[in-house]
Amino acid sequence: MKRMILYGSKYGSSRNYAEKLSEQTNIPAFSFEQAPSFKNIDTFIYIGSLYAGGVLGLSKFIRKIKDDQHLILVTVGLADPTIEENCTNIKNNLRQLLGNQLFERSKIFHLRGAIDYQQLSFKDCTLMKLLYKSLSKKPFDTLTSEDKALVETYNKRVNFMDYDALKVIIEELQA
Repeated sequence: MKRMILYGSKYGSSRNYAEKLSEQTNIPAFSFEQAPSFKNIDTFIYIGSLYAGGVLGLSKFIRKIKDDQHLILVTVGLADPTIEENCTNIKNNLRQLLGNQLFERSKIFHLRGAIDYQQLSFKDCTLMKLLYKSLSKKPFDTLTSEDKALVETYNKRVNFMDYDALKVIIEELQA
């Protein structure tokens, strides 16, 4: 069985998880932009950062995947995946991105990432500021847990990365 780890990372969390998973499994990892041929690959592990309801690079990748290839999709974001509401929201967005058929045959996992507002591009910083201003006008108790996390971490440096969370993905690969 031939496997490949691909990642879509803008600020490093997804790349760091992909590199750590590669190190632990001996499966080669590549940026989705620099991936070699997908020929003869049975299983892809795609680790992608969540951005505005999407997963970085996922739409480009899924155009290339064949019906007989397996997908383990790992999202990386600030939302706490132990909160069911967050997972439900992410999965609803993924179903729209992947389509029902690919969504149903994929294994999906969620990991927490990191953010450092000092490192954000001007565009990303502006978008986060607009989103924060919009959310801060609403009563805090009416916000989703994902929105609360954004408000609580706004303009800070936070790191929720946990390499131990890769264990469930490794177990899936061994199954």
